[in-house]
Parts: sequence; C-alpha cells; structure tokens
Amino acid sequence: MEEDPTPEAAPQGTPSGALPGTPVRPARRRLAALALAIAVVGYGLDQLTKWIVETRMYEGQSIDVLPPLLRWHFIRNPGAAFSIGTDVTWIFTLVMAAVVAYILVLLRKVTSLVWAVALGALLAGAAGNLTDRLFREPSFGMGHVVDFIALPNFAIFNIADSLIVCSMIGICLLMFRGIALDGTRSDAGARTGS
Repeated sequence: MEEDPTPEAAPQGTPSGALPGTPVRPARRRLAALALAIAVVGYGLDQLTKWIVETRMYEGQSIDVLPPLLRWHFIRNPGAAFSIGTDVTWIFTLVMAAVVAYILVLLRKVTSLVWAVALGALLAGAAGNLTDRLFREPSFGMGHVVDFIALPNFAIFNIADSLIVCSMIGICLLMFRGIALDGTRSDAGARTGS
C-alpha cells in the first residue's frame, strides 16, 4: 500500500511556520511552563527586593545609588501609580486578582514564545503587587505596596511595576503588529507594514 505524498494542511490554530501534523498541545505546555518560570523568577525578585528594603531601610529613607539618576527611596503606596486612588486600595486588589486569573486562562492558549515571555512577566508583576495588597499592612486586601526605585521627576516604583510596564509595552507592540497568541499574524498587522 502506497502512502499519499500530498502533505496534509496544517490544522486550524497551528502557528505559522509549524510543520503540518506538529502537535500544538506540547508546545502550549512548554510555553506555559516557560511563562510560569518567568513569573516565579520575577515574583521572587520583586518580593526579595521589597523584603530587603523593609529590613534594611526605614520608611522615608533615601539612599543614593547612581546620583543624580537613581536612588532608593522607601515608601508604602496605598494607591496606584503616582499615588492615584489612595482611598480605594481594595479596588486595586480586586483588579490585580482579576488580572492574575485572566493571565492564567490565557496561558492555556499561548503557542507563541514572545507572548509567553510577555504574559509571564505580566503575571510576575501583577502577583507581586497583589501579594502586597493582600498581606502587607494595614490589613488584608488593603495592604500598601512597597516602592523604592526613584528616578528624577518620576514616580517611585518597584520591580513588579517595572515588569508590568515592560510587559504591557511588549503586548501592545504584539497587538499592533497583529500577532496572535498562537504566533500567527492577522491581515491587519501585515497591512501596516510591521
């Protein structure tokens, strides 16, 4: 019995560039594992630096690191960026919890390396600040976030904030270029000349 030499069409949802018949599920598992590994490392770095700041500095203390560009300035932030919404800390707790849950759902669909990296970094940042909201003073769900990285004429922030901002820039670029979670590009992204 002779095999048909005609290659099968790639199943729907197969990333562009994938060979026909290549299983997508193992790729999803590997990329989800990579995203979770990035999240664990980023989360650990965020929590470690906050612990160091809390144990080695007093609140309000400033230490020059690379003057005049960088200094550590320990504050506890009840609000969002630039201390917005200090009276509604619980809303930020709910938003961060929803973001973490949504990212975990999205990771089940990712078959693109760049999306896995971006979502892993976003998960690390969201989980880092959510931990502060849940477990730091003054109370559960109303905790103040530890911020310490100070740049001239800018907000004071932390590692989690940096991960959130960088990953969101990456996600916006991916969406602008029309790159889907599976790595395929939409016609809209291709037409923009990206």
